[in-house]
Amino acid sequence: MNILFFLTPKIEVAYIFDTFTVRQALETLKKRGFSAIPMIDKNGKYIGTVTEGDLLWYVLEHREDDPENFDKVKIKQIVRRKNHCAVRADKKIEELVDLVKNQNFVPVLDDDDRFIGIVTRRVIMQYCTEAMVPNSKGKAIV
Repeated sequence: MNILFFLTPKIEVAYIFDTFTVRQALETLKKRGFSAIPMIDKNGKYIGTVTEGDLLWYVLEHREDDPENFDKVKIKQIVRRKNHCAVRADKKIEELVDLVKNQNFVPVLDDDDRFIGIVTRRVIMQYCTEAMVPNSKGKAIV
């Protein structure tokens, strides 16, 4: 089944721009209560994912610096230790199972590498669970 049926569209997804400062990224994560958030550029192209851990390490490594720098340093300048793998919109939901073992969402891109939304681990797990439930004839629905 095509992943577009499971897509949370960009308009409903929290994301940050690569021009955000460290402080703006921290505030966005705090406000939304997420541990990771997609990062895009001004043209909507997916750059990667910023995690709480990335920001924590940055803060720890720069704790001696002036806290005002958090308003100046762009998020794209910090080291990202892990990146959520993105997929194209034409993938099938079954192909995402391996990805969600290690990431809580999968960014989805169009043919021009523009971010169009995410498929969450929850949605994939729900699909897999429902696929394992036998139908009225005793066979699993796949």
